[in-house]
Amino acid sequence: MSNTSDEFGEWPLKRLMTEVCGTGPKSAEDLSHEQATEAMRRILAGEPDQTTLGAFWLANRWKHNNAEELAAYTDVMCEHVEYAEPDADPVDCGANYDGKGDTAILGAAAGIVAAAAGTPVVVHSGDRVPTQKQDSYKHVLDELGIATELTPSDSADMVDETGFGFYYQPAFNPVIHDLWERRDMMGVRTFVNTIETLANPANADVHLGSFYHLAFAKKVTDTFTASEHHDLHRVIMFQGMEGYDDIRPGYTKVAEWTDSEFTDYEIETPNYGMDFENEDLEVNPDDVAGDSAAITREVLAGDREDQFADAIALNAAFRIYAREDVDDLETGLEKAREVIADGSAEAVLEDLQAF
Repeated sequence: MSNTSDEFGEWPLKRLMTEVCGTGPKSAEDLSHEQATEAMRRILAGEPDQTTLGAFWLANRWKHNNAEELAAYTDVMCEHVEYAEPDADPVDCGANYDGKGDTAILGAAAGIVAAAAGTPVVVHSGDRVPTQKQDSYKHVLDELGIATELTPSDSADMVDETGFGFYYQPAFNPVIHDLWERRDMMGVRTFVNTIETLANPANADVHLGSFYHLAFAKKVTDTFTASEHHDLHRVIMFQGMEGYDDIRPGYTKVAEWTDSEFTDYEIETPNYGMDFENEDLEVNPDDVAGDSAAITREVLAGDREDQFADAIALNAAFRIYAREDVDDLETGLEKAREVIADGSAEAVLEDLQAF
């Protein structure tokens, strides 16, 4: 028996490829929880060579991961995450780390508005994560003059002092950050793009996320259920612009999961003030972060009453509703607009800039 088998078990990635998941998209089988756990431990230890790791990631992409596999991958990742839990009980927002390239990033503004309304919010991202390597939370916050390269304990303090906090992936999840180069060489998204958004570095009780298709939302909630690390009370997910946690205008699916009960429904965003199209939320593709930051400043200062102001208010309402601080979106929207109008949201932004 090899040393690596002594350390990890009987399932090196090459064997998983030849016997389980690498036989093609139609004949491939799913990994057991034990196999997926061992695979992830080998990956994070840097044991597989680059060719084998790339093939394993691609095989997982071919066959589509089930919730049991994703839960195992997530749990191994969480063994290495440096958690820093604030005294507040925030909503965890883990938008796609590889960012946006066309429309404004509204989540920072929405989170700040929600914080002003009494709903603490945590956001987390990396820096130019593969494959898209586009603008994400960090870059908008940088443009706003808010500290982002913080230790996890500082991030928790930010939440408690301002109601809004940012956690930086290289600081709280360094083992995933260390996979950056290998992921970049792949050229396609892997299951790492999914599980990194589920790290939940503040150990929040509520998760807010997004999906392209409803089946993915169900898979995420099933992943949380199967996870041995996570014990969430509530998950809210919706169809977001560019796969991000900014709700898209128009007919939109929403998924709610509370104490293992899953429901889904549709909303018409024009009924909540978003009577426009995705294209109306586009910004300069060469400066998504800069334009998003400028929009954030202007909306929070009460200087805009346009489609961006409506979209930010509705996204804030979703965060307030996700934490069950209101009974419905309409009430959340009223609270969001109130704290923008009375200057409370702008005051939170100033507190963040001073942190």
